[in-house]
Amino acid sequence: MNLGVEMANGGPQQTKAKHVYAAIWRWHFYAGMIFAPFLVILAVTGGIYLFKPQIESKMYKDYYYVQQGQQQLTVQEQIQKMNQVYPEAKLKKIKPSYAPDRSTEFEVSNRGQSMLIYVNPYDGKVLGDINPNTKLMQLIRDFHGKLMMGTTGDRIIELSACWAMILLITGIYLWWPRGKKSIYGIILPRMHNGKRVFWRDMHAVTAFWLSLFIAALILTGLPWSGIMGTYINKTATYPQGFFSFDPQKPQSTIPTKDVVSGVPWAAEQLPMPNSTPGMSGVISIEQVMNIGKSNELAPGYQIALPADEKGVYTIYSTTADPKKQTTLHIDQYSGKVLADQRFKDFSFMAKAVTIGIALHQGEYFGVINQIICLLVCLGIILVAVSGVVMWWMRKPEGRVGAPALPKDFKMVKWVALITLVLGIVFPLVGISLLIVLLLDALIIRRIPALKQLLG
Repeated sequence: MNLGVEMANGGPQQTKAKHVYAAIWRWHFYAGMIFAPFLVILAVTGGIYLFKPQIESKMYKDYYYVQQGQQQLTVQEQIQKMNQVYPEAKLKKIKPSYAPDRSTEFEVSNRGQSMLIYVNPYDGKVLGDINPNTKLMQLIRDFHGKLMMGTTGDRIIELSACWAMILLITGIYLWWPRGKKSIYGIILPRMHNGKRVFWRDMHAVTAFWLSLFIAALILTGLPWSGIMGTYINKTATYPQGFFSFDPQKPQSTIPTKDVVSGVPWAAEQLPMPNSTPGMSGVISIEQVMNIGKSNELAPGYQIALPADEKGVYTIYSTTADPKKQTTLHIDQYSGKVLADQRFKDFSFMAKAVTIGIALHQGEYFGVINQIICLLVCLGIILVAVSGVVMWWMRKPEGRVGAPALPKDFKMVKWVALITLVLGIVFPLVGISLLIVLLLDALIIRRIPALKQLLG
């Protein structure tokens, strides 16, 4: 995939600038052809997932919504009603009804299978159950992030996202006007100059207008990736002082994400404290909810039950507004808040990433945010498809049709430096570059047929 900027006609002696242009065009072409399918997958699945709230509200309306009644049962009474239908269910999480017409959601383990059970909070009627792993939006999310291939898929998606950044950088270089005075073909497409020019401009002009948005979408998606995400998560450290019981560190060094799934991104590395057994026994769910209300948690919070006798109650709120995200760890015996983490406690980097995640998922500004992200996704698809069409129209018979690399080409220092920096910033890119260079030196250059095919 290339931006197709027309190179000026020159004499037989090409300048160093033209050599650099040819090399960058070549890298841009191959990277685009390899990763365009994955970028289209990301754009399609991401565009659908943006509208998760609207889609799930329609799909599961019989589970999510109830007729408003006079008085709600206590959560403990609702649990008893749920246990009558699912006697073997082991309760893991509770999402109390947060609006007059919303059901209560219980996450349980039933005969070794994870299950979401919905209960009418007014009469205790069980509305039904859903396997969270088979929900449509969860399947789309798994495909979006891992191609449903586990760690291997995660690495492929991360590599594609990182190379997408390089495609943007090289694309901007190829697009650069270089003295051209006409705005057509630069910021406006040429509609009547033939098919090749039309598709070239669909590719180049669309990528130009959306370049900052695409870059933002890529960068805000990396915190979920396996390698970059782990690095970003551990780098976005938080100041001490979350633990209210004393200034010392908690007894446990286990991160929250290893015990409770679904907590806000910035709380994943928050160390889990331990409960101190007392004579009064475990506090009730209603007491935990009162603690949440007194700490002004946003509606829609969830309560994760203690994993064992040393575990804690974890209340967390993953609101669309990142400034209202809160995570509390509560001693299961005394009800003491052992950790209280809010947006104001995050480091600058953690705040930036948290806001970025909300923007990436189309949550921060509601429908407007969703529409903007959808337009960017559609733009990515157009850029990828137009690049493939452009290549197909110019592809010679029997060859891939990659831009030829000048025979006397020598890597310019600044290009080599930028390549090195990108390889360090994006580790998978660096590894893939080394693999390609080794393949080129040890295999491709030694097989004439391959050498001709790949140009």
